[in-house]
Amino acid sequence: MATLSQTLREMGVVGAGGAGFPTEVKAKSQAEFMLANGAECEPLLHKDFELMKRHPAEMISGMKRMMQAVQAKTGLFCLKEKNKEAIAAVEPHAAQAGIGMTLLGDFYPSGDEYEIVYAATGRLIPAAGIPLQVGCVVNNVETLYNVEMAARGEPVTRKFVSVSGAVRKPCSFWAPIGSKYADLLEVAGGSTRDDVGIFVSGMMMGQLTFDLSGVVTKTTCGLIVLPREHPLVERKSRPAQAMAHIGKSACDQCSYCTEFCPRYLLGYDVQPHKVMRTLGFTLSGKENWSQWGELCCACGLCTLYACPEDLFPKEACDQAKTDLRAAGIKFTQSKPVRVHPMKEYRRVPQTQLRQRLQVEQYDSHTPFVSAEPKPKRVRILTKQHAGKPATPAVEEGARVRRGQIIARPNDGDLGACIHASIDGRVALVSADAIEIEA
Repeated sequence: MATLSQTLREMGVVGAGGAGFPTEVKAKSQAEFMLANGAECEPLLHKDFELMKRHPAEMISGMKRMMQAVQAKTGLFCLKEKNKEAIAAVEPHAAQAGIGMTLLGDFYPSGDEYEIVYAATGRLIPAAGIPLQVGCVVNNVETLYNVEMAARGEPVTRKFVSVSGAVRKPCSFWAPIGSKYADLLEVAGGSTRDDVGIFVSGMMMGQLTFDLSGVVTKTTCGLIVLPREHPLVERKSRPAQAMAHIGKSACDQCSYCTEFCPRYLLGYDVQPHKVMRTLGFTLSGKENWSQWGELCCACGLCTLYACPEDLFPKEACDQAKTDLRAAGIKFTQSKPVRVHPMKEYRRVPQTQLRQRLQVEQYDSHTPFVSAEPKPKRVRILTKQHAGKPATPAVEEGARVRRGQIIARPNDGDLGACIHASIDGRVALVSADAIEIEA
């Protein structure tokens, strides 16, 4: 009989919240705590909220399976206190299973796993470490739903997403993996503007695109549609060189970016204002100063909320991490991790963040709808997860059924199986993607 870990690899279960880490690896570990992450802190994204309301039994069952696999004695389901309907749906199933509830405030980034671990257990993950080092395994709530479905023999072929912003019918629904963004917008009634930018999986940590041919993956959380002239779209579409240039000339070292940094407030040596200084360095010192960005979690608060001059410290930290990796330099925090005494007083409420982003008018419920995209052709990427791409296991012209394995990870590689999301004929096979015509 297959272990849960083997089943999860075969059924293609990976982190559905954005990171895409293969869940089979977590199922092989041993931990004291199993934490369900239902915080969903990206503004205008509400798909986890809808999913928790509709499938609490499956999530709790998947969580129990993971607890048994990792031999966790304690399970805690973490979600925001404001989400009363989700709490009402989850709590009875959790209580019956002996799983506790951890209620979080409505602040950003409450879904960061470092924050989740601290809020639920009071433990601090070592600098540059992972939750397992303090006895915790953290899974997104949709991942736990997929764990249960996998145990029932159902592979990951669909993704639960929400579409919000400048659309006629904000909503949440299931979409076949490999569907185009245009297919998702159609379910939401189309955009209310002709020229728009689309944030994939969030405005803070997601990616901006103008390409409606982009496709849904196992980590896609949803689409946020904003007018092309919206200040956020304009800021995010600037080239990296321009971001660095304005930072070099305008940063006055006020240090607000550091003072609001959630990792800094947890006690980690993340100091974006010092990384900003390196933009003006031409010779010695850049590598050393850039190390203050090594532990950045890329939440985007410094760039999109804290900086009074609308500069780009998060992007400077991104570049610093890239440069340090290329140089083979790894930062080691020398002082103990201790929570900043002002942490609780510098939380960023979602309402203030939405106002700062100028998206308050677009904040609305995204109720579940049963309509699903019915694409005539899907493009399924072979790399939708942390690790190496899966190797195609089908040839062009082959007939496939939904749920059939079309790509596998090589033995020993970190990865997960990829499955057909629709019935049809394999129209194209490449190292990057497999396309299926319905």
